[in-house]
Amino acid sequence: MGGDQPWVAWGERLRSSVGAFIGLLLVVIAAKFLGELSGIDEWLMASLGASALLVFALPQSPMSQPWAVIAGNTLSALVGVTTFHFVDQPLFAIPMAASLSILGMFMLCCLHPPAAAVAVIAVLSQTSNYRYAFFPVMVDSILLILVGAAYSNLTGKSYPNKP
Repeated sequence: MGGDQPWVAWGERLRSSVGAFIGLLLVVIAAKFLGELSGIDEWLMASLGASALLVFALPQSPMSQPWAVIAGNTLSALVGVTTFHFVDQPLFAIPMAASLSILGMFMLCCLHPPAAAVAVIAVLSQTSNYRYAFFPVMVDSILLILVGAAYSNLTGKSYPNKP
């Protein structure tokens, strides 16, 4: 059943959890404000919590780095919308969107696990407008990275990683 995750000190658990709360709160407020300014109803991406876990709890992970989060999420949204346009049968569209987004992330070196969910969500929600990939998905991802970088560096964690 697993159980092979390393033990994490309580201070780090709290730092990560508080960071995720602050980060998500700021992103949600900013995205809502931007959505109201632009008149767009979809101002938040559903997998943002999973991205926040990686950015705030595992800031050293290659899958938490800015390129992975921003490019992975944006690419996957584009793949999901495209799949929705070309594959009529949801039983095929859902796994196709996820698998093609994974392939694309491999090709662009931007693996970010929550991004595969972005592709699935686009198909499930029948998102047909490519704008979705840029707002909310790309904008939310950029905001999360900016808050994550500020928070991590203020609390003693270097982020993003230096190559």
